[in-house]
Amino acid sequence: MDAYHEKVIEEVFQWRKKIMKKSTILNRLSKKAQTKVNAMIPEKAHQVLTDSIKKMVQATLVGSEYTTKTGEKSYGSLEDMEKVVREKINTYRRTAAVEGAGTGAGGIFLGLADFPLLLSIKMKFLFDVCAIYGFNTKDYTERLFLLHIFQLAFSSDDHRKKTLDIIDNWEDQKHALVDVDWRIFQQEYRDYIDFVKMLQLVPGVGAVVGAYANYNLLDHLGETAMNCYRLRLLKS
Repeated sequence: MDAYHEKVIEEVFQWRKKIMKKSTILNRLSKKAQTKVNAMIPEKAHQVLTDSIKKMVQATLVGSEYTTKTGEKSYGSLEDMEKVVREKINTYRRTAAVEGAGTGAGGIFLGLADFPLLLSIKMKFLFDVCAIYGFNTKDYTERLFLLHIFQLAFSSDDHRKKTLDIIDNWEDQKHALVDVDWRIFQQEYRDYIDFVKMLQLVPGVGAVVGAYANYNLLDHLGETAMNCYRLRLLKS
């Protein structure tokens, strides 16, 4: 085992410890409040939200399939591969920051447009990372894996633990999975980003908040994606 693999193993270990920690008190209180609000929303509204997010994500997945190059380049080592992944993270962080600043500067109406735009940036990023690590983005189970990475990055403590367990045992679990629970998917994602994205709608500070928030959301997703694929490669 070379020095880079040893470094990766240590980084994965530290990452697991970090994501298994309890959220801050503020985040936990926020989640409780959001859960109460969700309970007051009529079931029909929940269904509309769920269907909307599902269609939005599925459309993004289809679009990303046609713009992602698969299997056209091989890398000499894990280290070489991850240099390219880090370059992608840097590129997508900048893209997300520019998009957040632009929509944030426009106040409420453009701020609302940020949701689908940022979602499409995140999904395209995950497709690119999947291809760099050598997995086939046309494979349905690989798309499910992308959605589980997404949920791991943007979910509450309890759901994060369940999702990590699935990712940890992906080869054993993937054939039993038909789809994600879209109701949980949309609620966890909305609850995770609601507070900071609401600030983005405030005129005057929206551009700064939007750029900062989107940059950090992509950074967090990048770290999560890298370590999820590392787990799979190390186990294989």
